[in-house]
Amino acid sequence: MRATVVIACYTERRWGRLVRAVDSALGQSLRPAEVVVVVDHNDALQARIARARPEVTVLANASTRGASGARNTGALHASTALVAFLDDDAQARPDWLARLVTPFANPRVVGTGGAVEPDWDVRRPAWFPPEFDWVVGASYRGMPEQPSVVRNVWAESMAVRRDGFVGCGGFRVGFGKLGQHSRPEDTDLCIRMARSGVWIYEPGAVVAHHVPAERTTFGFFLRRSYAEGRGKAELEALLPASTALHSEREYLRRVVPAAALDGVRGAFRPGGLHRAARSGAVLTGVAAAGAGFVRGRLAARRAPALRTELPNAPGVAA
Repeated sequence: MRATVVIACYTERRWGRLVRAVDSALGQSLRPAEVVVVVDHNDALQARIARARPEVTVLANASTRGASGARNTGALHASTALVAFLDDDAQARPDWLARLVTPFANPRVVGTGGAVEPDWDVRRPAWFPPEFDWVVGASYRGMPEQPSVVRNVWAESMAVRRDGFVGCGGFRVGFGKLGQHSRPEDTDLCIRMARSGVWIYEPGAVVAHHVPAERTTFGFFLRRSYAEGRGKAELEALLPASTALHSEREYLRRVVPAAALDGVRGAFRPGGLHRAARSGAVLTGVAAAGAGFVRGRLAARRAPALRTELPNAPGVAA
């Protein structure tokens, strides 16, 4: 099946990463029908990428500022049955697109997602628990190791059936990552699209996601955990709780206790201090996420309802 690859970008500070992301999309073993770069309200960057890579289509975000609107713009432009999304600071392996596309042979599949490996600017902190790699936008310990049906995948490595994506209204504009506020716009999309089918996680479809040095501090770890908790509370306010937080409950029931116990059991073995520190980080991260969840619930009660909205298409209530 033919697929269009959409890459959203917004800043020249990621120029080198953006070029590598585009080149990795162009170099796929399954050649994309088109690579579309959507620039989020930055005329200078739009002109620069158009000059540097004339073989790709460069568009301006036709919607509200943010990654959600930019991705929607690219998906609406696409003429293929499938649309794949890649972040501007991620590099895809050559077989990434082929592996994302393969599950669509099953007509029940509405979308797919791949594994994300952290590409650290500096050495991975010894205290950083692999169960919390989602903090830096990467796949974490506890995720499936074989192709599996899942509730959601991440927009940095995702493919969708275009008709289903457009039919449900696309990414919820105004709900994603805006400034310092982070909400799970990809989880929201996956839950809405899953009303007509299933999502498949394909761990063999791999991208490397850049992790800058400033995201390796314990302060960032706590802030990002807090933001995740707050975002999930706001997601719960939009969707039925039974679907919005099912995966989080399973994560807290299965993954977190195992990670915390690992440090206790291994405290007096080689590397015990590092294992104990990782267990401490797990517990602290859960506490920060819990605090964010409480704050998010309070904020959600006062916030106006958000609608899904594609540019040049009618809004679709979720």
